[in-house]
Amino acid sequence: MKPADTWSCRPYRQLDDELDFPLTVCRLAPGRDTIELEWLDETSRQAGREYEVRYKPAGVDCCAAVKVSGNKTVLGGLLPDTDYEVLVAAGCQTSRTRLARTGFVPGTVVNYLHPADTAYQFSGRYLCSPSLVKLPDGALLASMDVYASKAPQNLTLIFRSEDNGASWHYLTDLFPCFWGKLFVHQGDVYMLAMSTEYGDLLIGRSTDGGRTFCKPEVLFRGSCSYAEKGPHKAPMPVTAHAGRLWTAVDYGAWSMGGHASCLLSIDENEDLMKAENWALTKPLAYNPDWEGAVKGPSRGLLEGSAVVSPAGDIINFLGYRTNDCIPDRDRAVMLKGDTDNPENKLAFHKIVDFCGNRAKFSVLRDEVSGLYFSVVNRLQGANTRGMRNIVSLSASPDLEHWRIVCDLLDYSSADPAKVAFQYVDFIFDGEDLLFLSRTAFNNAASFHDSNYCTFHKVADFRRLAMPGR
Repeated sequence: MKPADTWSCRPYRQLDDELDFPLTVCRLAPGRDTIELEWLDETSRQAGREYEVRYKPAGVDCCAAVKVSGNKTVLGGLLPDTDYEVLVAAGCQTSRTRLARTGFVPGTVVNYLHPADTAYQFSGRYLCSPSLVKLPDGALLASMDVYASKAPQNLTLIFRSEDNGASWHYLTDLFPCFWGKLFVHQGDVYMLAMSTEYGDLLIGRSTDGGRTFCKPEVLFRGSCSYAEKGPHKAPMPVTAHAGRLWTAVDYGAWSMGGHASCLLSIDENEDLMKAENWALTKPLAYNPDWEGAVKGPSRGLLEGSAVVSPAGDIINFLGYRTNDCIPDRDRAVMLKGDTDNPENKLAFHKIVDFCGNRAKFSVLRDEVSGLYFSVVNRLQGANTRGMRNIVSLSASPDLEHWRIVCDLLDYSSADPAKVAFQYVDFIFDGEDLLFLSRTAFNNAASFHDSNYCTFHKVADFRRLAMPGR
């Protein structure tokens, strides 16, 4: 046994794994009456090897089987809204049994994880932290991690699309990797992530379109415990400005009362894989005495977007934890960075009206229109604290005056405790806006504990914000 010399694995296996299951189902994508699946065979490189895919409704004794040459197939003619057990076999070798539930889900399924499926229990049970990027060759990469409360939370899965999101295939695992953000710089793909919740802040590079990643570099150490302070780095935008790359980082822990706010940056011409080239602002704690602050027990700020203001300032545009406060929603906080002294503590700038602050969001500036856009969870009604079943497009000319343009997904009639489209990561792609969602649908464990990662396309999005364009 040799130490790992890369961050990427196909697939990741624990050291004492004796290959009881040498075949690995690496992607599931159920539809209304179908299940698409893909698998890895670590014991054979034989081209055209024949496999048998066995499947049956959960709890039923007899199973059906189909012969397949290759490493993917689509099972059709299945019962809708039904849990299925699926495994892949080749001779005496099999995969572990995986679970998938048929049924409609909005968008294109990138990946699926049934809430009772234990395939990734060494990391978690649910899909989280969607990140989306377009590569120079036109392909799309989508990543997500596998999490559960107080679980290790340290596995990320990456998928690739060659047809602008119409179909997806498995690419690789990253371990340890959590809360990761994919981005492209000077032709290479980078992943900026945590090793686990409040763990080490890591960066890794791929020079082959995301198929393999080098060993990650540790930028800052963390506690590696949900109970102690450490860096918090969600999949937030990486923004180029004033010769540097900027992104938001938080520091703290929910168990310790909340998080302080930082900006992480590097000279855009320096080697991103050398920790000494990076700079982090000293954490700035939330101050309830800031002008315009809500009244009540706010837990502060989290998950900011590094974005350039119309005045040319680098801004950390942050979500504002306003639960149980007055008002209890529709506020965001702007903190200003120092482009001349990138390690200086952020300065309070302004609190603004912003619909959608109660769940993670990103803010991007569209260079074509000059507008700022966000994809948010719009709340509807007074008692909707955890409501994430409406996804809306929001726009602003100046970061300070925001309006909801339209709803992109409206499932407000669905149970908000079981249905959600959340933590959206989005990009501009020509005339279109593409987004990836952490989606809870079709019998998810809860709205928070999502079972899908879904891809969505908003065609000609600028016309929605500027009807006369």
